[in-house]
Amino acid sequence: MKTVKEVAPGRYRETFGRYYDDFVVGDVYEHRPGKTVTEADNHLFTLLTLNTHPLHFDAEYGKQTEFGRNLVVSTYTLALLIGMSVSDCSQKAIANLGMDEVKFPAPVFAGDTIYGESEVLAKRESQSRPGQGIVTIRTIGKNQDGKVIATFRRDMLIPARGHAVEDKPGSLY
Repeated sequence: MKTVKEVAPGRYRETFGRYYDDFVVGDVYEHRPGKTVTEADNHLFTLLTLNTHPLHFDAEYGKQTEFGRNLVVSTYTLALLIGMSVSDCSQKAIANLGMDEVKFPAPVFAGDTIYGESEVLAKRESQSRPGQGIVTIRTIGKNQDGKVIATFRRDMLIPARGHAVEDKPGSLY
């Protein structure tokens, strides 16, 4: 969510993300744009994370599997969907508190375009951190055909309005 705040007379700054107050249980945020996954994306992520399984980078190995080609690394798919959800869900987050129920019901291949959406499942004010709250979302990733390729839940610590870094006097944000 993009907004603009006036930082001086006639001077404006873009701000992004939602405060705890802005989340409504049941709301769904569609994350756009989508991302077409390339072979280079997959290879780079594989190398960066030292994932040495040949199913992700050896085309000849991939041809011999039930998939007939290389699979995109599932943790790349997860990271991509988390990144897609930042502007809608966690741009103002103080911390990611946890992820669970991570599932990959269908494979992702180079050339697939991934789209994401997140539903607000719950929210509650923090008992130990005044001015902050915990928001729980479920994110679903789909490919270009609408097939679900990943799902997960995520808990985030989000500041209430007036309690974020950019709300502090003199903040550069």
